[in-house]
Amino acid sequence: MPHERLPRYRVLTGPDDSAFCYRVSEALELGYELHGGPAVTFNGDNVIVAQALIWPSETLPPLMAAPE
Repeated sequence: MPHERLPRYRVLTGPDDSAFCYRVSEALELGYELHGGPAVTFNGDNVIVAQALIWPSETLPPLMAAPE
């Protein structure tokens, strides 16, 4: 499987929990920047959050991690 680059634009979604916050934090540590504020909704059971991120520079985003 060839290595693929992460996209320049990403939207992360999931329940509003620590796992979601860690996913956003990991993307920020890679070099992504927040693109606007989060969107929040309620599905009847959980609060669901979406956060858009962009790769800010003309350089290419990093390669995706190889599956284990």
